[in-house]
Amino acid sequence: MKYRQLGRTALSVSELCLGTMNFGPRTSERDSFEILNRSVEAGINFVDTANQYGGDLGVGTTEKILGRWLAEDKSRREHIVLATKAHEPMSDDINDHGLSARHIQMACDASLKRLGVEHIDLYQMHHIDRSAPIEEIWQAMDRLINQGKITYVGSSNFPGWAIARANEKAIARQRLGLISEQSVYNLIERRVELEVLPACREYGLGLIPWSPLAGGLLAGGEGVATGRRHSAEMQKVVGERRKQLDQFDHLCGELGEAPSSIALSWLLHQPGVAATIIGPGSAAHLTSVLQVPDIRLDLPTLNQLDEIFPPCGEAPEAYAW
Repeated sequence: MKYRQLGRTALSVSELCLGTMNFGPRTSERDSFEILNRSVEAGINFVDTANQYGGDLGVGTTEKILGRWLAEDKSRREHIVLATKAHEPMSDDINDHGLSARHIQMACDASLKRLGVEHIDLYQMHHIDRSAPIEEIWQAMDRLINQGKITYVGSSNFPGWAIARANEKAIARQRLGLISEQSVYNLIERRVELEVLPACREYGLGLIPWSPLAGGLLAGGEGVATGRRHSAEMQKVVGERRKQLDQFDHLCGELGEAPSSIALSWLLHQPGVAATIIGPGSAAHLTSVLQVPDIRLDLPTLNQLDEIFPPCGEAPEAYAW
C-alpha cells in the first residue's frame, strides 16, 4: 500500500480509502468484519463512514458495525484514520439534521457512542447547509476540537465557492479550516475539475473521490450486468455511452488491467487527489483492487483516457484573460 498526506496536513492516509456504505444494508456484519480485517492487513489505514449509513436497517447501523469491529480489538483504533460525516436527517425531529451548532454537537456525540471511540479523526460535513452561517459552523467545530472529540474538519459535496468561503473564515479565526473535500469524481463525472479541484489545490484540501466507478459504468462489461447496476436507468446510460465504454474497455484490454482498476488508478494520477474511496461488497471485491496503487499510467495513456472521456477544464481560468 502507498500513502499520501491528507491535504496540507502531516497526516498520512492510504491511497485507497475503505468506504463502508454497504456495511449492513448490502454486506452482512460478518462479511463487513472480513473486509475490514483484510483491508488492515493490506495496509489500508483510512476508513470512511457516515452517521446516516444503514439503509433499510436504519440510520446509524453502519457506524454501529464499525464500533463492534473496533471493540473486538482495542488496538485497531490506534492504526486507522477514522472519518465520519454529519448533516443528513437522523430522525423526524425538525432540528435533527443540517449544520446548526446544536445538531453538529449532538450528531458528533451520537457518532462517538455508536463507534465506541473517544475521538473522530476526520469529521466531515456531508452536504452544504445554506441556512447555517459559516461562523456558527466553525464555532461548533472549534468546540468539538477543544473538547478532543474531533481532530480535523472536512467537507463533502461542497461547491468551490463554499470551500473558499469556509477557509477564508477559518483563516480570519486563525484556524486550520477544511483539510479535505469528498466529491463525486470519476472519468465520466468530471465537473469537480471546473472549480472544486482548483479550490482544493489553492487552499490545500485533499480531494477524496466517491463513486469512482460511476455506479458500475466503469467496471467493465460484466460490472454493469448484475446487482444494483442492473436497473433500467443504468442500462439506458450504458446504451447512451456504449461507444465510449467500448473504447475504454478496449484500452483496458490493451493495458492488461481490469476497467475498474484503470478507473481507480486514473483518479490517483490527478493532482490534488489524496485517496480514492473503494466500497467493496465482499472480500473478493476488495482483493481485486488492492493492486491499484501500484499501477502507473504513462502520459500517452492518460491522453487516451482524456480523448475517450473529455475533461471539463478549469472554470476560473477557462474565461480569464
